[in-house]
Amino acid sequence: MEGRPYTTNSYRRRKHLFKQLSPIATREALHEMQICILMLVFARLGATLKPDVLLLVVDDLRPALGVYGDRNARTPNIDNLASKSFVFTNAFAQQALCAPSRNSLLTSRRPDSLHLYDFYSYWRDSVGNFTTLPQLLKENGYYTQSVGKIFHPGISSNFTDDALYSWSGKPFHPKTDAYKESKVCVNADGQLARNLICPVIVKSQPGGTLPDLESLEAASEFLDNKDKITGGKPYFLGVGFHKPHVPLKFPVEYLDLHPRDEVVLPTNRWRPPLLPPVAWNPWLDVKNRDDIRRLNLSFPFGVMPDNVTREIIRSYNAATSYIDDLIGRLLKKVDLDSTVVVLISDHGWSRGEHGEFSKFSNFDVSTRVPLLIHVPGLSRAEVIVDQLVELVDLFPTLVDLTQAAPALEICARDGHNSKLCTEGRSLVPILVANERKQVSTGKRAVFSQYPRPGAFPTQTPDSDRPRLKDISIMGYSIRTPRYRYTEWIKFNHTSFMADWTTVYGKELYDHLIDPQENMNLASRGELNFVTSSLRKQLILGWRYA
Repeated sequence: MEGRPYTTNSYRRRKHLFKQLSPIATREALHEMQICILMLVFARLGATLKPDVLLLVVDDLRPALGVYGDRNARTPNIDNLASKSFVFTNAFAQQALCAPSRNSLLTSRRPDSLHLYDFYSYWRDSVGNFTTLPQLLKENGYYTQSVGKIFHPGISSNFTDDALYSWSGKPFHPKTDAYKESKVCVNADGQLARNLICPVIVKSQPGGTLPDLESLEAASEFLDNKDKITGGKPYFLGVGFHKPHVPLKFPVEYLDLHPRDEVVLPTNRWRPPLLPPVAWNPWLDVKNRDDIRRLNLSFPFGVMPDNVTREIIRSYNAATSYIDDLIGRLLKKVDLDSTVVVLISDHGWSRGEHGEFSKFSNFDVSTRVPLLIHVPGLSRAEVIVDQLVELVDLFPTLVDLTQAAPALEICARDGHNSKLCTEGRSLVPILVANERKQVSTGKRAVFSQYPRPGAFPTQTPDSDRPRLKDISIMGYSIRTPRYRYTEWIKFNHTSFMADWTTVYGKELYDHLIDPQENMNLASRGELNFVTSSLRKQLILGWRYA
């Protein structure tokens, strides 16, 4: 059926059948409804069954973009993409750490199902031979290509970016990745250092370039030669940009877009007084940089000076503008009339909120991500979507948008026995309803988690990035339209079992009065009914949201 256009008659036949279904929709009926909706959209366009797909993954990017209302952002190219995309304002990662988040979104399985909370296991060896998003597309008529950081490199993707299964072409990694942690940042005295804040002159860098510039070149070359490379197949191209991940290394000229005196500091720059110690992220990856180490901040609760916070925010924004520029150049080579374009991040990044930096927590600022989805013919203008969604929803959504395979089934409780299923939910009904300005029901809640080695922050083991063998506590978090509730409980890293009877800390934030999550209300007796209800939902988990 590849290349055969949808027809209005085929849509009408499916619609007639759907009307005869019981009001109590079965899972199969919901899948049929999604297909029915898609066929209407593509019939209107005369579109082919399998559009090209471009997936843009920007490392550690919080929604610090113009389209999300960030006053300091200078992101005209992403904002322009948003002008013809669905813009999700409440999208959340499953864990605020690169490898667990990326493996989760690419398999549509949550960290507890992958048994991955660090960087050091490969799901096909440790849990099950689960199918990935690019693998499914590859097995169903797509040419799949990875450029830059899509999977997290290393053990968690078998040191190959899961190449044997997921990719038609050899994954591309920039040669200058070898210098990403090198002393290439110039101090005021002219000495080279391994700094957090690292504006550079590109020609002076090793190889005379930067990793993301190499990735842009490789992705552009693919698009320029796609017909020859793919043999006429539709393509799935994943392009992963590494900035604004630390170090904040970017071409110095992008600082000109962000004058120092225009940088707005967060108003909640101090550790919340009722925050449980187990919830605190001591941002060791930031403190271990040469420029921050020279400040001699105390561990674990040392306060970053405002002038340094200002420079961090300024550099983060400049690095984001740098990536926005590269994305703009790449999109000039993409036919948006025949290509589904998705822009996401793997998680957020704190820039001084709650006195924290980096990720490594369950706060909104660490788990909330930008999510833009451009669908040819369906998103002809900017469509704001406020429903709660998760990164695990992306896999089933792209399956439905491409019609490369039947809609994914929800994973059974023992999902290890199923190679292909989802722990998310297709966003296609939400896309169509929002485009038509109709009411659509999304999830009642979304879920994130973060591990800790102990109840108090430590440097060894690293409480920000504990290895599996050191994890003894798991912070499980539920986010509803109004509340965030997090419970830090005992966790067995051998059996992967949570002990809900041993609690090390609780957090409750009411977004109606406290959208920055500054006031922990978990100890308020008058809110016990709220805490009790959210706790029950949290224990029941995502299946009942």
